[in-house]
Amino acid sequence: MRRSERLTEIVEIMRDGRLHLARDIAGALEVSERTVYRDIATLVASGVPVEGERGVGYLLREPVFLPPLALSLAELEALSLGMSIVQEIADEELRAAARTIHEKIAGHAPNRRKTPEAWGFGLYEFRRVRDGLAHMPVLRRAIRERSKLRIAYRSLAGEISDRTVRPLQTDYWGRVWTLSAWCERRGDFRAFRVDRIERCEETGARFEDEPGKTIGDYLRHVGEGLRADGAAERSSPSDPTPTETGTTT
Repeated sequence: MRRSERLTEIVEIMRDGRLHLARDIAGALEVSERTVYRDIATLVASGVPVEGERGVGYLLREPVFLPPLALSLAELEALSLGMSIVQEIADEELRAAARTIHEKIAGHAPNRRKTPEAWGFGLYEFRRVRDGLAHMPVLRRAIRERSKLRIAYRSLAGEISDRTVRPLQTDYWGRVWTLSAWCERRGDFRAFRVDRIERCEETGARFEDEPGKTIGDYLRHVGEGLRADGAAERSSPSDPTPTETGTTT
């Protein structure tokens, strides 16, 4: 592989915004870590917004430039609807980003398709969940950079506990946001309601994927629980009332 091609590949690897270790990049490209360090230095010198250091990892900061895209009306419609929903249910950082994307889309959309309403959408039933949204930028950044968080969490009983967690994913359930994470205190996966997080701060410690503690492991864990619940319901058809599981702490 020529160096120019390798530099392009490194940018493509880091385009997801996550933290990448030099050894992982080297393994993907089948080169030495020393070569990766030299290539990263070349990218930084050329103005590519790469941040990080040896032993910690590297990530590609915004902006990430996309090639020109030709979108169909249906694709523009999907983007318009999606950004309208984000403006209703996300934190201010994402709402501002959604508004900016809307403006960019409107600048190139057909004249009659400048607003969500012009696409035939009316959004009335979304409940804008504001409690806890101030933590969302920190949560998203920690997920991207694989940074451990220290949170103060309020239980259903009103008790506050301090937790150190590995954030894996945020989920929106129509009324609340939750943070799916590996809780080091419990030694297990937990789903924390974002509106019950009283305090959220980065610890400065990074984490790597470990067997049994990854987002894939969590999703398999949830899937197994759902299948078990489904089997239990089929075996007890006389009790149709659903019960709340203990997955949300």
